[in-house]
Parts: sequence; C-alpha cells; structure tokens
Amino acid sequence: MSSAVELVVTDLDGTLSDAGERVHPKTVRAVRALAGAGIPVLVATGRRPRTAAVVLEAAGLRGPAVMLDGSIGRDLRDDRPFHRVSFTPAAAATALDAFAAHGFQPCLHVERPGVDIVVGDRPSTHPGHLARAAPWVLRADPAATVLADPVLSFSIVGGDAAQLGAVAAAIVASGVGSASVTPDLMYGGATLQVRPHGVSKWSGVLAFCEDQGLDPGRVLAVGDGANDVELLGAASIACVVAGGAPDALRHADHIIDPPGIGGWAAILDLVRPGSPWC
Repeated sequence: MSSAVELVVTDLDGTLSDAGERVHPKTVRAVRALAGAGIPVLVATGRRPRTAAVVLEAAGLRGPAVMLDGSIGRDLRDDRPFHRVSFTPAAAATALDAFAAHGFQPCLHVERPGVDIVVGDRPSTHPGHLARAAPWVLRADPAATVLADPVLSFSIVGGDAAQLGAVAAAIVASGVGSASVTPDLMYGGATLQVRPHGVSKWSGVLAFCEDQGLDPGRVLAVGDGANDVELLGAASIACVVAGGAPDALRHADHIIDPPGIGGWAAILDLVRPGSPWC
C-alpha cells in the first residue's frame, strides 16, 4: 500500500451505503482490504450513534465513527469515545430561537440513558423519522432542555430545502452554529443539521488523528453532500460520488460511481494502484 495515505474517511449515506442502507459487497471487501493493510477507515456521518451502528453492523463494518456531523466521535465496537462537542446553553437557546422564528420545532440530539432525541409538542421533522427513533425519543419542553442538557446538534428531517436553508443561514449568521442542508435519501425533501460553531466532520477527523497518532495531512476523504465540504476541502485527496452536491464536486480530485454498484471500491485503487478489487 502507498504510505501517502494513513487514513480513509468516508461519509455513510449516499457514499458508503445506498438509499436502502445497504453496503455493496465490493465495498465491504475494499474496506476490509484497507484494514488488513493497516489503513483504518473512519466513517463520518450526520447520523446518531444508534442508527450509524445499524447500517455498519449489517455490513459487518462496525468501527470508529464521527457522528452528528462532527459532534461525537466514538468507536462503535466498544463504545470508546474520542471526541465530543456540545452547544453552550446560551448558544443552544439562540439556535432554538432561530428555528422558532421560522416556524420550526427541531429535534434536539442529547445523550441521556435511553434518550437520543428530545422533541416538543409540534416537532417539524418527518413523522417517519420520529417513528423510527421512537424508542429513544422524549417529549419535553425544548426551551427547558437546552438549559438542562448538553445539546449535541439540532435537526429537521424531510423538510423543504429552501425553508430549511433560511433557518441554516440565520443560525450561521448568529455565530452560534454551523449548518448544512442535504437531500434526504430516506424520507424525501431535505435534512437540516445544525452543530456547534466550528464543528464539522473534519474537526472530528482531527480528533481521531490525534487519538490514533495519525498524520491529518495524509487523509483520503470520500463524500457526496454539503455536510462533507469541510472534510473534502481539508483532505489531501478528495473523492466525490458522481451526482453529488455541487459544493462537494468542486473539491473532487476523483469522481467515483454510486454506492448501489459498489463505486466506493475504487478507493482501493487510489490507495494501492492496480489492486484487483473486483
């Protein structure tokens, strides 16, 4: 293997896995080949730990992951944390006010025993999203929650892209958070993720590199969405899925095929030229 790459970082939905949450067998083989050669693969996703683990476990690829677009870093094999950033109460309250000013009530991502998401009485997220997360959803006052719990991120799933973009712009302008709006592969429409100011998938990657003694200047990144832009822009090699977001494609050194046909497996060729991954 080439020593130029010490770490491969990959987005999950739409990059490693397809819209049906499946990871192609060719991709699984490529990830395992990299691991066998001593090059770790770090997943970087907007998902929360439970749902990221579901997709990765089904493919037999449970491992280290940066989740909630950079707020949490954890090894999903043993739950060992390596990174965690939350909003201050004041910043979380400001973000919540921006949602309310646009008529939205977001999901609040927290970490309590048995609780991942807090929602109010009129949640704006897609009903299917809430139904799927139901065992770990708590109905409570969002304004009280931001004062009582460290909030890791806010989200609305399956909404109107333009309306969610207006909320994202307001929160970024306030200086309290970073935000991205991406197409939602499961529920249609778009998903808004808001994380603490300065937090991105790349900040989680830096924490992982420090934890593992890896050189952040030797990272190959793979993604497809607006929430991958910081990651792709900072990596030494950037690979983007064909048909990805325009902002992501502008950073591409290489274009790969979609996950449904195992396009991710081309990464093996970039790290080890000429490798027979088919």
